[in-house]
Amino acid sequence: MPYDPATVLDAGLSEGVDPDAFVRAAVHWHFDPETGSRFWLDRAPRLGFDPRQDIKGVADLALFPDLTHELRDIPAADLVPRGYGTRAGLLNVFDSGGTTGAPKRVVQLADWERHSTHHVAHGLRAHGLPTATPWLSVAPTGPHLVGDVLNRAASSLGGPALGIDMDPRWVRKLAAAGRTDEVVAYTDHLVDQCRRVLLSQDIGVLAATTALLERLAREDDLLDAINSKVRAIVWGGTHMDPDTRFLLSTEVFPGVPLVGMYGNTMMLTGLIERVGQSASQPCVFDPVSPSVFLSVVDPASREPVALGARGQVVVSHVSKSMLIPNNAERDTAVRVAPAAGQVGDAVADVAPMPTVAGTTVIEGVY
Repeated sequence: MPYDPATVLDAGLSEGVDPDAFVRAAVHWHFDPETGSRFWLDRAPRLGFDPRQDIKGVADLALFPDLTHELRDIPAADLVPRGYGTRAGLLNVFDSGGTTGAPKRVVQLADWERHSTHHVAHGLRAHGLPTATPWLSVAPTGPHLVGDVLNRAASSLGGPALGIDMDPRWVRKLAAAGRTDEVVAYTDHLVDQCRRVLLSQDIGVLAATTALLERLAREDDLLDAINSKVRAIVWGGTHMDPDTRFLLSTEVFPGVPLVGMYGNTMMLTGLIERVGQSASQPCVFDPVSPSVFLSVVDPASREPVALGARGQVVVSHVSKSMLIPNNAERDTAVRVAPAAGQVGDAVADVAPMPTVAGTTVIEGVY
C-alpha cells in the first residue's frame, strides 16, 4: 500500500494520525529493501510471515516474535534504516539496564528525539510542573536512556538540569552477590551528592527513583529542603506500590505533587501518569498513539487478561527510526482501559516480575 512518509511516518505523537495506517506505513518502511535496516531485512525471511502483506494494523504486531534478546550483540549501525541515507542524525546509542542479563541496545535518531521530547514535556505541563526552574535529576546517564529523557524534559520546561549519576548495573551486581553493606555505602554516596545540591541550589523539580526518595526522606535536613523548596517530584525507575505512593504523597511530601514516569529503553521514551488521579487511586499510564502501544497479557498464553486483572506488560515501539514490536517486559500491571483517543491498554500499579527467563529481577536503586 503506498504511503507518504512526510504525512504519516513523520507525524509526532498524538497528532491525530490513524494508528493502523501508521503501523502499516512503518512496517513497509522497515521491511522495504531500499529503506529498512539491516537488522530487520536480515530477519524477514525467518519470521514465518510477510510483514508488508500481513501487518495491517496495531493488533497484528502480535504476529512478531520478541526478538529483543538479539539486541544484546547486534552492531548499532545495523539498526539504522537505510532510508535515512546520510541524514539519519544518529544522536545516541542507549543500553538497557541489564536487569535480566546482558544489556540490550537501541539507537535514537534526531526525529524520534524531537517527538519524545515533545510528548514528555506535554505530559509534565499537563500536571502543572513549574517552568524556568532548576531540576535535580538522580538517574542513570551515560548509556542509559532515562538520564537523557529527564535532561530534555528539564530543558523543554526552561530549567537547567543538575544531575547525580547512578550506576544501576553495579548496584544490582552488589545486591546479587549479597554485598548489602556495599549497596548501603553506594546509596549513602548518592545521598551525600544530593545533599550538596539540595542545600545549595534553588531546586524546583526533583527527579528520582522510589528507593532514593525513601532514602532521602530519612535525612531531616533533606526532607526539610525538599518540602520547603521543591515544587514537584518526578519519580520513576524502581516501582512504587500504592501504599508507598499514598504515604509519600500525604505524609512524607504532603505539599509536593508526585508525578510518575514509566518507561524503559525498548519503549524509547517515558509515559507520564494520567492526570487527575488522587493519591488513593491507582497510578495509571496510558499508551501514546501512534508509536507506543501497551498490552497486558497472561505470561503463559500471551492472551489479553480481563480489564482489572493483572498480567505481563508487552510493549511495541513503532516509529520511522525504530521498530521494536511485541516486547515482553519484566513488568506486571493491572490492565486498564486507555484514555480517549489512544489504542491498546493502559497499565496501573506496575510491579516487577520476580523472574524473567529464569533470571531473578533485581531493582536495586533503579
